[in-house]
Amino acid sequence: MTISRSFLFSLLLAALPACGQDTAPAVPAPAVSSPAVSLPANLDQGEDRMLTPPPVSGQAYPLSAPSEGRSNYLRGGVTGSASYSDNVLGSSSSVPISDVSYSVWPTISLDQTTTRLHTVLSYAPGFTFYERLTSRNEADENVSLTGQYRLSPHVTLSLTDAFQKSSSVFNQPDQGLGIAVSGSAENVNNSIVAPLADRLNNTGNVALSYQFSADAMVGASGTFSNLHYPDPSQVPGLFDSASRSGSMFYSYRVGRQHYLGVTYQYQDLLAYAPEGINQTQTDAALFFYTFAPSPAFSLSLFGGPQYYTSGAQFIAVGQPPAPASTAWIPAAGGSLNWQALHTGVALSYSHTVASGGGLVGAVKLDSASASIRQQISRNLSASLAGAYGNNGVLSLAVLGGHTISASAGLQRQIGDHFNVQAGYTRLHQDYSGLTLNPDTNREWVSVAWQFARPIGR
Repeated sequence: MTISRSFLFSLLLAALPACGQDTAPAVPAPAVSSPAVSLPANLDQGEDRMLTPPPVSGQAYPLSAPSEGRSNYLRGGVTGSASYSDNVLGSSSSVPISDVSYSVWPTISLDQTTTRLHTVLSYAPGFTFYERLTSRNEADENVSLTGQYRLSPHVTLSLTDAFQKSSSVFNQPDQGLGIAVSGSAENVNNSIVAPLADRLNNTGNVALSYQFSADAMVGASGTFSNLHYPDPSQVPGLFDSASRSGSMFYSYRVGRQHYLGVTYQYQDLLAYAPEGINQTQTDAALFFYTFAPSPAFSLSLFGGPQYYTSGAQFIAVGQPPAPASTAWIPAAGGSLNWQALHTGVALSYSHTVASGGGLVGAVKLDSASASIRQQISRNLSASLAGAYGNNGVLSLAVLGGHTISASAGLQRQIGDHFNVQAGYTRLHQDYSGLTLNPDTNREWVSVAWQFARPIGR
């Protein structure tokens, strides 16, 4: 994870001298924790390029309305925020503890487009101070890189990499302004939340697609995720985890709006229990369908059989491991993305075997997420977001549980360089291993100064 962070930061430093000196009205910097690149311009009626369907693209859906999308800019600024939480420590404390925190994030982002390449590179270190729990004061790191490169007119390489070092999942410069929503069948499980605990999280995806005929495409992708808690005492019942997955797909376009295809997917899921490593491997053959009548709308479905093999699973210290197991399950999911002139909507649902995301082993996961962004006026926008995750540990389903979260936010642009944001987040969790007051209510307000300079003008 450290190598990935250093590599991305070096790229950012190397790119800075290329920016021009002309200024332009600032616009909000892209989310550091959930990068997204617009879907390929395959639906341009003047081109024959196919869409890489969302179930196999590995990309998050964009929420920015087309009127807001400007590239070839260097953007930066400083964001300061104050927030109040009625349960800062979550499940690590037997009594809810409320606190006020103050955060500051310098941010810088490079969004560049050429005839073949589109990249978004963002970096935002952060510093948070608590009024009561001063021992939990923290320094954060948020780094992300997203890119699409056309190796040839019919070969496209896509990649994403995001690293976060933080002691609070809520501490992000784009807090409350939506969550990443993907139509992919290779989603990373982020449904278990430890509100205030040191953690390192690194996720990435690389995908290659080749359109070898007018209406047929093949491709391959790989996804990884690493979750590490440096201080296990802060997260009783949670453990480090990692996942690796790879897939191959074939897609066929029927007309200009319908895509049919099949994908094979392999996963290697690891959970680092106190007495050993719990490993689960899966194989799946999934059929998918995407309806994309325009660049602003797509609807996708996928489904098929998934087979998992779990080795002996270590559940608790001093207890014998649960025996190895194998089984077939049905895997399925769907997603929708719609972008109007001033509105962005992204929805998704999936039922698969996935990494435990901090639980003691791999899980049967039912997850749903939604983000809605509305440009109310030229300077005022609103967002709503929600997520649900139901996790059943394969070796012992009683160790699972569910998470429900929802947030709402308002953003007001003041002049060319300032904006004010305010919002509310509600988190509810119910897990057998996280029994102590996991619910959290959080209110926040932030002020940001931002600039934008065109590149190469």
